[in-house]
Formats: sequence, C-alpha cells, structure tokens
Amino acid sequence: MKQYIVDAFTNKPFSGNPAAVCVMDAWPTEEAMKKLAMENNLSETAFIVKEDAGYHLRWFTPGTEVELCGHATLASAYVILNYYEQDSNEVSFHTLSGELIVQKKNNRYVMNFPTIELKEIAVTDDMEQAFGVRPVKAVLGLDLICIFEHEHQVRKLNPNQELLSKIPGRIQNATARGKETDCVSRSFCPKLTIPEDPVCGSAHCQIAVYWANMLNKKEIDAYQASKRGGYLHCELLGNKRIAISGEAALVAVSEIVAAL
Repeated sequence: MKQYIVDAFTNKPFSGNPAAVCVMDAWPTEEAMKKLAMENNLSETAFIVKEDAGYHLRWFTPGTEVELCGHATLASAYVILNYYEQDSNEVSFHTLSGELIVQKKNNRYVMNFPTIELKEIAVTDDMEQAFGVRPVKAVLGLDLICIFEHEHQVRKLNPNQELLSKIPGRIQNATARGKETDCVSRSFCPKLTIPEDPVCGSAHCQIAVYWANMLNKKEIDAYQASKRGGYLHCELLGNKRIAISGEAALVAVSEIVAAL
C-alpha cells in the first residue's frame, strides 16, 4: 500500500500541515486504520479507496476518526490528481460530511466545503484561564472560536491543554484581525489528542465565515500562526458552502509493508 506525506496549505516542504495519505484497493479494518494513524502520529491520516464514482475518503487522528478534515482533503486531492488521475483537474470524495469536490486551479486546490452555523456565547473565566488571556468575544459552532483584540496575543498564546479540553468545542480556536491577512488564527485540539493543529482547514469553515461577516467581505485571506504556519484563501459561495484553497508540497512516498 502506498503512503504519501504531503504538506498542505504551503508550497514549501516542512511547513504547512502534514498529512499522510494512504491509497488502497480495499478497506482494512477500522482498528488497523487507527493503529496506522497512531504510528504516523500526524494530526491526520487519510485513507482512500476508489469507487465507481469518485473516491471514498476517511480521516483519522492518532485518537479517533473525524467527520471533516480540510488539510488531509487537500493532501488527498494533491495525491489523486498528480499520481492517479493526471488527466483530470477535479476529484470527488465521498465522506462523513457528504460529497466533497476539489478542483485543481494552477498550483492551488480548491475545496468545496459546508459552512457551520455559529452562535455567540458568553466569554467565561474558564476560557480566560485556558488561554491565559481573556477573549473579547466567543462564538460556537462545531468548534469554539475565541476572538482576541490583538494579533500578537494570538501568536504568543501558550494555553493550558487540560483546561482547554474542559471548555466548549471540538477544537478551540483563537483568532484576531490580521495586519497582513484578514485574520490570524491558531487551532488547539486536546479533545482529539492533538495539542495544536498547524493549519486547520475545517476550522476555517467557521473562522472565515465569522470574519467575512464582520468585515463584510465574501473572500478572506487567512494565516494560521502555528510554528509551521500556513495560508488559506476562503470564499463564501452561498447555500451554506465555502471554498477553501491552498497549495501543497510532497515530502515523501513510502510503501506500508505491515499487514493491515
């Protein structure tokens, strides 16, 4: 079985968000996929099987299967369109979040994702204690988004992972208005056994919606200010959909020899 390591939301290896992509002829057991995801110890390992119409795609963290992952979808599209469907500029994935279509446009991969409804919630002392700085606002969808007054506050955060795991949201995001991009964010995932996701595409189904509404814009340029860093371009499409795009860089191709 081939496995590819692809850095997503970057054009330079060893930056952006790394994902493992496994292309298979048939599904192994769920337990086997969990074990390989633990072995890789990346924020996501993607598993792909060809179907009559498109591909079936599943994502696993080192701890669990997830219903939506942006960077591993981008990495999967990079692998399929560069190594398996080289004459095509579009691939369709069947996932737990429905059909996800990715188009290749020059060097970018444009993902058509669902948006997630947000509601404002009260800022709490627990949020302040978890992040170490009090947010000025908080909104909740699938993930928690805490808005901070200044970009430098987001960049310098060193949150308490145990306390983060006790506040709402699948992922706990920190964001602020950016100086060079529309927004700067970071994504912390202790509930998924990931201290910090280097660049989180699925979180921007919410973060980009928030900033688009706040800035009265349809398109948002976003930067994820992790140690690795990465850039995302987001465009509201209407009908509760969003296009999230970025580049990708191949790091490694390997053969999995252990029996799955």
